[in-house]
Amino acid sequence: MKILYYDCFAGISGDMNLGALLDLGIDKDYFFDEIKKIEIDGYEIKITREQRKGIEGTRVKVLFEDKKDSHEHSGHKECRNLSIIKGIIGKSKLDERVKQTAMLTFENLARAEAKVHGVGIDEIHFHEVGAIDSIIDIVGASICINYLKPDRILSSSVELGGGIVHCQHGNFPVPAPATSELLEGIPVKIGLCPFEMCTPTGAAILKTYVQDFADKVNFRILKSGYGIGSRELDIPNVLRVFLGEVFKNPEEVEESLLECNLDDMNPEVGEYLMGKLFKAGALDVFFTPIIMKKSRAAFKLNVLCTREREECLKEILFKESSTFGIRSVGVKKSALRREIKKVKTQFGEVSVKVAFLGDKVIKNKLEYEEIKKIAEENNMSFIEVESYIKKEIGI
Repeated sequence: MKILYYDCFAGISGDMNLGALLDLGIDKDYFFDEIKKIEIDGYEIKITREQRKGIEGTRVKVLFEDKKDSHEHSGHKECRNLSIIKGIIGKSKLDERVKQTAMLTFENLARAEAKVHGVGIDEIHFHEVGAIDSIIDIVGASICINYLKPDRILSSSVELGGGIVHCQHGNFPVPAPATSELLEGIPVKIGLCPFEMCTPTGAAILKTYVQDFADKVNFRILKSGYGIGSRELDIPNVLRVFLGEVFKNPEEVEESLLECNLDDMNPEVGEYLMGKLFKAGALDVFFTPIIMKKSRAAFKLNVLCTREREECLKEILFKESSTFGIRSVGVKKSALRREIKKVKTQFGEVSVKVAFLGDKVIKNKLEYEEIKKIAEENNMSFIEVESYIKKEIGI
């Protein structure tokens, strides 16, 4: 399973996110061809390589016709409401999935702003969402994630920073109100640097795309990308993203293990008892030779079962064996995912049990009863039939 993991140790902004995704190796020509499908003009996207504290990555800047950085010159920001932005995205020739996730990101951002200001989502007019650079950041994120096609998107906890942020409606302590609203329910950290380190656009991107937040995730790194932020800080001002691979763990199930020591029961009864237990739903039954007190030879009977079958199987043990007591413990079993496949052979169709670790086949096993039947019908040994079939189907 391919994952995209956000390491937000220095927060996240729209331009840092776009830089980090492009840094994973997304074809720049493809990106430019896609972003041009949005019918807005009067801007230029500049993609450069820069460093922060010795870490090199991709910096994305949206420039206007006078070539001044729009992230630093708010006077160039244009006021648009949500319906206008959705109209711009909707009439573009972008892939439908790209349109949908971009519009959802804008909806999340607008909904947060509307709640903060106490108005309806269609009533708000604010520069931050209407700015061309925000449209590029949000639509660009959707283009890049659609290009990468991860199966799952995860993130670390999010650093917010500290200090005061200057918004359209005044000065606020970090996090900005909309950022705080967007990150509700998401693990955050605060105070690493005295600046805003997670912007509303960055928070909206996380809210839209990230399916789970965890600082400890086990995966194999396939590629790393670094998106460069505009400020020089005491730490590397970068957003790091990983493209990785996760193998599904074997399924874990809760089961019960019943056991009792038997030193006064005819061993021949064991086969009969085992049959009764399996018929009643036992998952496994096995006997272990043991030496009890006064050097008495005995055996321990173990029964593995689901929690639901525990009482029924205990009743059988009390009725059908000589035991006066049963020990019961809860156990966790890790089980490989398995499938039964039908395979044609010279002896007809046979069943093969296939076991998977993640998406990889690691074991194959022929069904005992079918091999036994073939051996008896063809007057052959079990080992001979098994060897022929394994060779024929290549296991």
